Amino acid sequence: MDKSQYKDIYVFVEQREGVIQNVAFELLTKAAELASVLNEKVYALLLGHGVTSQANELIAYGADTVICVDSPELEVYCTEPYAQAIDHIIKEKRPAIVLIGATTIGRDLGPRLSARIGTGLTADCTALEISEERNLLMTRPAFGGNLMATIVCKEHRPQMSTVRPGVMLKGERNDMRKGDIEHVTVNFDKSKFRVKVLQSVKEEKNLIDITEAKVLVSGGRGVGDAEGFRKLEKLAETIGAEVSSSRAMVDAGIISHDRQVGQTGKTVRPDLYFAIGISGAIQHLAGMEESDYIIAINKDKDAPIFQCADLGIVGNANQIIPLLTEKLSSK
Repeated sequence: MDKSQYKDIYVFVEQREGVIQNVAFELLTKAAELASVLNEKVYALLLGHGVTSQANELIAYGADTVICVDSPELEVYCTEPYAQAIDHIIKEKRPAIVLIGATTIGRDLGPRLSARIGTGLTADCTALEISEERNLLMTRPAFGGNLMATIVCKEHRPQMSTVRPGVMLKGERNDMRKGDIEHVTVNFDKSKFRVKVLQSVKEEKNLIDITEAKVLVSGGRGVGDAEGFRKLEKLAETIGAEVSSSRAMVDAGIISHDRQVGQTGKTVRPDLYFAIGISGAIQHLAGMEESDYIIAINKDKDAPIFQCADLGIVGNANQIIPLLTEKLSSK
């Protein structure tokens, strides 16, 4: 493979019902940083139906060119049409790097693309850098999160990575940026469309996504049971926070998976993070250590969570939470 034929960074822009997901803006910000090191450009891949009007917003967040594929076949995400469209673009444009969000859509799309193109894919990355040899250094947790592995795709192009939402910082919008919009038409092979989305059924929830929350009250095994979590909910209600948890409480069936913080859950960056009854295993730290301010409550004074906490309280969480709630509610 003549790697000199491949250049620029392409970002898959995930949108749902015409709404661009935050992970796309996070990846565009990171792509712009990497592109400045390589002295190359950032391309945003905007696929969907009736979404072309969103292109300027992508330019404002770092895209130099937005490649739009607007087609009825792409109105609702389905693996085959999306894979055909991006496969067509990659083979025609030859990008050096392709970045995809590690969402349910990205985790479905990424492996399909890498298999078609014949290149590697590093999944669930938490850090991206450019080496002196101009290769992409892709870092992700390995061996159950007990160490971080940096992976390099030296022999094949493009270098592909899925990146967890919330890991990269979303940059500031700059409406003064200028960029190009390129429209691409894809001739789909509809004979391979074996799956169709017949209906989308949504569950009604009033909860805010924990990745968007400014304040999180997160409970672990030390909270104990459902009664302990009701105390957390009362504290969260008092301070206008959302409730989240470690994996132990999800496995126990006390809280749903969409509230889980950590390596197998979500990565969060709130202004304030309460880690209550959470020991601080590396798998959990990977999902919350970038929080602006961390308050830890744990009865074990040697718990690892205190190593990353800004403020630590040693004691029984179920005794401290009601006292804290009472004190804060009087403010």
